[in-house]
Amino acid sequence: MMLFARCFGVALALGTVLHAAEPLEIGSRLEPLVDDYLISQMSGDVHQQLHQPTPREVVLVTGEPWEGNTSAYFTIFQDDDLYRMVYRGSHSGKDNGNAEHPEFTCYAESTDGIHWTKPDLGIVEFNGSKHNNIILQGLGSHCFVAFKDTSPNCPTESKYKGISRGRPAGEKGLYVFKSADGIHWSLIADKPVITDGAFDSQNLAFWDSFTKHYVDYHRSFINGKRSIVMSRSIDYLNWTEPVPLEYFGSPEQELYTNAIRLYPRADHIRIGFPTRYLPNEGSRVEPLFMSSRDGVHFHRWDEAVIPGSAPKDRMGNRSNYMANALVSLPDNDREYSVYATEAYYEGPDSRLRRFTYRVDGFVSVRAGEEGGELLTKTLTFTGESLKLNFLTQDGGQIRVRVESPEGEPLAQSRELTGDELAHSVEWLEGADLQSLQGRTVRLRFSMKKADLYSIQFGPAP
Repeated sequence: MMLFARCFGVALALGTVLHAAEPLEIGSRLEPLVDDYLISQMSGDVHQQLHQPTPREVVLVTGEPWEGNTSAYFTIFQDDDLYRMVYRGSHSGKDNGNAEHPEFTCYAESTDGIHWTKPDLGIVEFNGSKHNNIILQGLGSHCFVAFKDTSPNCPTESKYKGISRGRPAGEKGLYVFKSADGIHWSLIADKPVITDGAFDSQNLAFWDSFTKHYVDYHRSFINGKRSIVMSRSIDYLNWTEPVPLEYFGSPEQELYTNAIRLYPRADHIRIGFPTRYLPNEGSRVEPLFMSSRDGVHFHRWDEAVIPGSAPKDRMGNRSNYMANALVSLPDNDREYSVYATEAYYEGPDSRLRRFTYRVDGFVSVRAGEEGGELLTKTLTFTGESLKLNFLTQDGGQIRVRVESPEGEPLAQSRELTGDELAHSVEWLEGADLQSLQGRTVRLRFSMKKADLYSIQFGPAP
């Protein structure tokens, strides 16, 4: 399989060279600059820059008796005006590492993504009482992940779906679950639906609105190393054989959880926050960033997006996992919130902290003091305007020129400065983007002290 993957990678690279002259058909879709898909060349003081999210407040402490210092595997998703969270509640004795109570799947909810409540659900008994926020025990409770199914064919009784490993309560593999309300869960099948993998990690699934499939990403071992594989399904019961993810140009790493999802603003792109496992550093972990256009071949950055130096207690054994989450908070269209764990095992409890990214702000094309240029590949577009997500520093600026493939100028912008998420480019007199629709062009950005995050053609403002 690995030989096939390498050969496929060579063929893909050769195909890219052979068809380099074919224009990219980007239409009017948003294109974040998270990879080299649009980039032909960068010159001068210009490069791609990975960004780290900004640390915010602790949003959850796992301090209940049924939770504890090894609570983990948080999933957060938005459900209309409500934010839902599921996570593992567990606690280990620091002296012997033994579990001090069974693992449970716990539930929390929020109206703002910051302040969370643990509702008294009355579902599962703990120490003689059902006054707790536990929704699942036994089978599936080690690493349960839930999502809201957005498939147009999804029946009401399974509007929410879950996935989790079976052991030690069942057979090896991933079991699938359903729920009408996101709180009360039942098995869809009595046997695991995916059996090829390792599974003792946060395995996840979701409905892919772009390919019209359910997709699963779960942990496996390849060549003796922790790895991530992907399967697909039409009905959430019958899954394809797992395919290993490929990372062209990135060194081999041991990868744990993956937090892969469709990017909400551009569902032809999947982004993920895989966890790098560092066994020679006391089993320390740190999240990375990656993106893909086919779900298997990923552009992975190998600098941690949340380093061990971020606040706080992140340098211990498995104390820096990214949650399976990317949400917009109310009245804030400029940022996405992500979440990451801290103080795992060292305790006495573990914590979940919020971090924020600028919208489209995972990676930018950055120009420094000396300035330089970004030249795109040839492309065709649909629309009458060009919108840019950009930020300039004092003394910085961006200009963009639309050119023919031979470099003939077709439209020249005015100077752009400021901090804008979707700024409609103003053109010098005589420019008419509407007349260039469907024509093969390329874009040349002249930049200085600026970051360019995404581009999008579209209707006139």
